Amino acid sequence: MRGDDYGSILLGSAGETALRQRVRIQTLLTFCLIVANAIGVSIALALVLVGIPDPPVLVEKLWWVNFIALPIYVSTAFVVGIAGCTVLAVGRLQWNIHEREPTRAEAMRTQRLPWTLTTFQAMLWFVGLVIFTIAYGVLEPALIPKIIFVFGLAALVVVSIGYILIELTLRPVAADLITYGYGRRKRSGLRARWVLAWITGSAIPLVGILLVGLFGVFRDETTKIELFVGVVVLAVVGLTTGPILTILGSMSIVGPIRTMQKAFNRVSKGNLDADVVVYDGTEVGDLQAGFNDMVTGLRERERMRDLFGRHVGHEVAEAALAGDPELGGAERTVASLFIDVIGSTTLAANRSPTEVVGLLNDFFAVIVDEIIEHDGLVNKFEGDAVLAIFGAPIALSNPAGSALAAARGIADRLPEAVPEISAGIGVGYGPVVAGNVGAIERFEYTVIGDPVNESARLSELAKRDPRRPLASQRTIEAALSTESGAAEVRLWEELDAVTLRGRLEPTVVFGGIPGPAPRPDADRRGERRIEGRSAGSAPVRSRP
Repeated sequence: MRGDDYGSILLGSAGETALRQRVRIQTLLTFCLIVANAIGVSIALALVLVGIPDPPVLVEKLWWVNFIALPIYVSTAFVVGIAGCTVLAVGRLQWNIHEREPTRAEAMRTQRLPWTLTTFQAMLWFVGLVIFTIAYGVLEPALIPKIIFVFGLAALVVVSIGYILIELTLRPVAADLITYGYGRRKRSGLRARWVLAWITGSAIPLVGILLVGLFGVFRDETTKIELFVGVVVLAVVGLTTGPILTILGSMSIVGPIRTMQKAFNRVSKGNLDADVVVYDGTEVGDLQAGFNDMVTGLRERERMRDLFGRHVGHEVAEAALAGDPELGGAERTVASLFIDVIGSTTLAANRSPTEVVGLLNDFFAVIVDEIIEHDGLVNKFEGDAVLAIFGAPIALSNPAGSALAAARGIADRLPEAVPEISAGIGVGYGPVVAGNVGAIERFEYTVIGDPVNESARLSELAKRDPRRPLASQRTIEAALSTESGAAEVRLWEELDAVTLRGRLEPTVVFGGIPGPAPRPDADRRGERRIEGRSAGSAPVRSRP
């Protein structure tokens, strides 16, 4: 997880401990309440003392209200507000504190927590409005409209700023609720946030300016300077609260968008583990959830693509995904490599099925590794046999040379990698029909032609000496077309002419020259010699 899982580094990451998250949330809640109320008190003082100076409050008969009652109430309200909100938050978040799934009733109370805490703060301001309207009004009735307006405006600013800050602070809790299936109901939440910001930051200051203007027009005692100062102070209040609320409102959108932007960048680079934390119950939350659904779909598509590639070969899979695969095929010239296990019946009789499967998987791992290394395609597994193709569906400059090299590599590695299993390896070459065979509902990519049969017959013959893979003369001749193929041919020697089963004419057979005994501390494939290997076995003779 990252440090901006909730749209702000102040909120931490989704991977931090529950205790640390609780401490963080409580600290931020306290700070937000202090900030919101401090802004409200500042606005109230500015309006009372400067913005609406007439009638004045700094008169001798009001000293006890100004310097005793007001400071005591403000201090008490701060303490009660913070303590009360802490108690309310802890009570509503018991399920989160004990790290358990909330009940529906607990989830509903938690969803209403921002409004509950904001309402608690509004009640403290309302009580103050009533107390000081009465206190000032008893001694100076002309102050009643002024006190009501000032306390009302300050209270609305506190409520607006406090609500937005509290909602931002509780994002980790909202994310937990959404994880448990709650919290996705506020479909007009963004509109409500912006309307609230506009009312408090723009509409109310403008109404105040209008009232000051009307008050100056209908009150002869109001001078132009007083009217000018009142308008300026209210304009400053609007210019101050407006940006604050706009910035706070934009944070609820910009934070999630930036988080998703970073996640999009990770997805574009191939990282599909880029889920974002869904913590918003508004339209932004729908966007977050939609992004996660998209990434989940991409992961599933990639998993299916990989699984498809494992079944049919990645080259075949890429070709199928690139277009609309159809039944039928085209003639291609390829090399065919066939590997068949020796004594598979005995192997199955003497070992448990689990052991046999494990050995076969190790056996196939060596084969697949060598075939892929030499740009071949593992076309199919036929029980304990493997058919590989070189030159289709991806064309190779020298498919015969690649198949010969893969055959020798397999023969060299098997005795060390899987000593319990030996196999006959045959290589054929020639034209085949390569394409999709089957029915439109279910088909597979395969090759059909004499080289496949030839490689299968040679693998049977090679079982006499599994150290030596066998290849037909035309495979050897085809490999000579390139320099690398010619180098590979030097590691093969002519053995005999054999009439393969199902054929009338004899086939000249070549055998790979066995390599030296592998050393455990060396990379055997990196130590193959190009020339100078001994034959190591007698020529293959045909049976009548």
